[in-house]
Amino acid sequence: MKLATLKQGGRDGTLVVVSRDLARCRAVPAIARTLQAALDDWENCEPQLRQVYEALNSGAVDAQPFDEAACHSPLPRAYQWADGSAYINHVELVRRARNSEVPESFYSDPLMYQGGSDSFIGPRDRVVADEAWGIDFEAEVTVVTGDVPLGATPAEAAKGIRLVMLVNDVSLRNLIPNELAKGFGFFQSKPASAFSPVAVTPDELGDAWHDAKVHLPLVVHLNERLFGRPNAGVDMTFDFGQLIAHIAKTRELEAGSIIGSGTVSNKQGGLWGSSIEHGGVGYCCLAEVRTYETIEQGKPETPFLRDGDTVRIEMLDADGRSVFGTIQNTVEALRR
Repeated sequence: MKLATLKQGGRDGTLVVVSRDLARCRAVPAIARTLQAALDDWENCEPQLRQVYEALNSGAVDAQPFDEAACHSPLPRAYQWADGSAYINHVELVRRARNSEVPESFYSDPLMYQGGSDSFIGPRDRVVADEAWGIDFEAEVTVVTGDVPLGATPAEAAKGIRLVMLVNDVSLRNLIPNELAKGFGFFQSKPASAFSPVAVTPDELGDAWHDAKVHLPLVVHLNERLFGRPNAGVDMTFDFGQLIAHIAKTRELEAGSIIGSGTVSNKQGGLWGSSIEHGGVGYCCLAEVRTYETIEQGKPETPFLRDGDTVRIEMLDADGRSVFGTIQNTVEALRR
């Protein structure tokens, strides 16, 4: 099943069921006006939403054209947005850029921060930031949970996954070092994220969803040029069940909590991976390729994002069809 939120009907938008081919959609106010409302009453809403989905795919109900540009993030705001760093290759690379070693515990205990979730930007909205801040994109996979109890095991936590999405988790790289030096984590360096137009139930992924991971390439283009296509199911040290259980160790998770995988990153058989140009699967953020360039050439050559740059993030199924729709964010330089 595929769900989206249109930018109409108030701050939390209007929930629509979207056809599998992303061509048509139908609002379902009699079932739930918003995605959060559906998640709050998932046991009752999910079967009704699925009936609409099946009818939509068969052409048995009236529908309107689905316009990804009219979408907000599926949850325009969320009770919780916690982002992990499940791909240790990414951690190794970005820490190498800061001349910082990776603690041994990071290989057995997930790294995670709590991001701002009071508002997200839409999948086609502009990223507005000062170029001097070092604007970077981070392409990731995320899940949305139902209620997860305190102390849930990874297996129990995985059963609480309701939906899967993609995200552009924007980072302001030049602000990060000073923030981390304070010993209190990210804040200013993590502005609003943009999620995929569509959220899908795990069963929609078929064989690509197993072991609480998505086993498909995450495709990133920068200014229409292929930048990366690492497989999200490869080199993921901690699966989503483990990431959710890490949070549930000390607290309950409420329905509508969003948990991120961290930047998808493959080693590709080497220590750091390789760019598309050098025959590798590339990267899902600029920080990694800049570190790769520093290792290979002594200094980074690829700049951070500038005014007018556009990043496109999507995931295609085995038949080349878009699963989640496309995140496409253009940078707009902050002008004071």
